Amino acid sequence: MSFSIGLSGLRSTNEQLNVISQNIANVDTSGFKSGRAEFSAIYSGGLPGGVEVADVSSNFDRDGSVINTGRSMDMAISGRGFFVLNNNGETAYTRAGTFNRDASNYIVSNSGAKLQGYPVDSSGALLEGVVTDLQVATGTLQASESSIVNFAANLKADSAIPVTAWNPASIQPDMYNYSQSSTVYDSLGTEHVLTQYFVKTGTSTWDAHYFVDGAAAGTTPTQALTFDASGNLLTPAAAVNLTHNVTNGANNLAIDLSLTDMSQNNADFSLSRNETDGYGAGELKNIRVDDDGSVYGVYTNGQDKLQGKVILADFANPDGLSQGDNTTWTQTFASGAPMLGVPDSGTLGSLSSGAYEGSNVDLTGELVNLMTAQRNYQANAKTISAAEQMTQVLFSSF
Repeated sequence: MSFSIGLSGLRSTNEQLNVISQNIANVDTSGFKSGRAEFSAIYSGGLPGGVEVADVSSNFDRDGSVINTGRSMDMAISGRGFFVLNNNGETAYTRAGTFNRDASNYIVSNSGAKLQGYPVDSSGALLEGVVTDLQVATGTLQASESSIVNFAANLKADSAIPVTAWNPASIQPDMYNYSQSSTVYDSLGTEHVLTQYFVKTGTSTWDAHYFVDGAAAGTTPTQALTFDASGNLLTPAAAVNLTHNVTNGANNLAIDLSLTDMSQNNADFSLSRNETDGYGAGELKNIRVDDDGSVYGVYTNGQDKLQGKVILADFANPDGLSQGDNTTWTQTFASGAPMLGVPDSGTLGSLSSGAYEGSNVDLTGELVNLMTAQRNYQANAKTISAAEQMTQVLFSSF
């Protein structure tokens, strides 16, 4: 019996050494969770029969260090939760947050498994509750024609009235006090320049003259601006409607110019708002992942477009998961069904983009465990050696 007890100790300790060696080897592996060999006693007919490794558990209670990389598609989970992967039709779960785009523009792990999340529909609206492979749309982002320009500036109250009368046919610098340009876009994405010339006409009155690409803007190229004694704009109370005919096949420009927050104070001319809702066409330049898991395509025209949202999974009993490779796990009956959701909701942890979670292996502790396991191995080997010597003595007495 002593031979079998010692042999079981050697086998179990050898498994423990393998677990410790695996931990040490993966001290720099993204998303790796340290393992621990858990022993149990063997009994046969009520008599002790040795020891065995009952389970190798992963330590999900301790997060690895967050390593900042600056890569837009790296993600780190702080707290509970796993990334969800589609590994050739099998669902897997991981903490390793280093992702890339494959040839088909799917977001994939280093092993090629596809990251799961909520997709968007054709209009860009998020389809929450629909879980699928996250894919980044390629191609050109279509242009959006401008329809609104929100403009606000301060006109200096003590400005002098220009001495030269306004002449739209031959505009000279001494005909106006200030000018400002805005970029607007037609339906094909072609840029046009909307220019406003501000001419003081009285104590609290100004004329604003509007030009698009050097031509007077439609039927209302001039608008009278009136301010009260506090410098607030009285007229126009609503937006100014500007039109301009284009010749490139796009829709003619029709723009509402809002001057609501214009002011006249005794301060220098200053621009506080010059915003338009249009933009030209753009090509996909980069991918950005926000901390809420939203995945955006970043385009060369400065626009962002939602591509989907990363989801996380949590389990009632993570220790019941079955380990696949070093950094992925699969669901089992013991783990329970996954609870899916967006980061930082329910029991799910928060997400950090531009970083990944490193290994949670405590190298110093593992080296101590290694020495302890080596001593255990030697002790079990000595029990076998002692049993062999006792057997030889017993046999030699006959």
